[in-house]
Amino acid sequence: MSTETNPRLDFFRSQIGNSLIQSPSPLGRWLNATLKDVQHGTMTVEVTVRQDMTNPLGTLHGGAAAAIMDDLVGMMVFGLGREYGYTSVNLNCDFLNAARIGDVLTAHAHVVRAGKNVIHCEARISNLEGKIVAKCSTNMIQTGVKLPF
Repeated sequence: MSTETNPRLDFFRSQIGNSLIQSPSPLGRWLNATLKDVQHGTMTVEVTVRQDMTNPLGTLHGGAAAAIMDDLVGMMVFGLGREYGYTSVNLNCDFLNAARIGDVLTAHAHVVRAGKNVIHCEARISNLEGKIVAKCSTNMIQTGVKLPF
């Protein structure tokens, strides 16, 4: 699908600056990120670490960090405008620096290679100082679920 006639990408672009509390993803609604930038094959959100995202040490839980990256990659791949849905077959994460309650984090995802059936992506979460909190690589595989628009 051409990026000029992609209604999904157009929708995401119309949501820049807004909270994703209306996301079709229940996990995405819980994350409550704010969409910051949308391009074909890239997407950026901002997330504030809440207490319910932390581990017993009071830092961002690795599962929450993985969820941020996985959900962001899923939105970005949906925004490519493909006919069928894609789902993660793996998610390889590295957790590099701690984030604490109240920290504002930026998560950015991009497509590395988009094949016919498998799309390889990377994502990273950084704090306001530019330190990488977490990063991942993932492969998304085409499903048999035809997407509505």
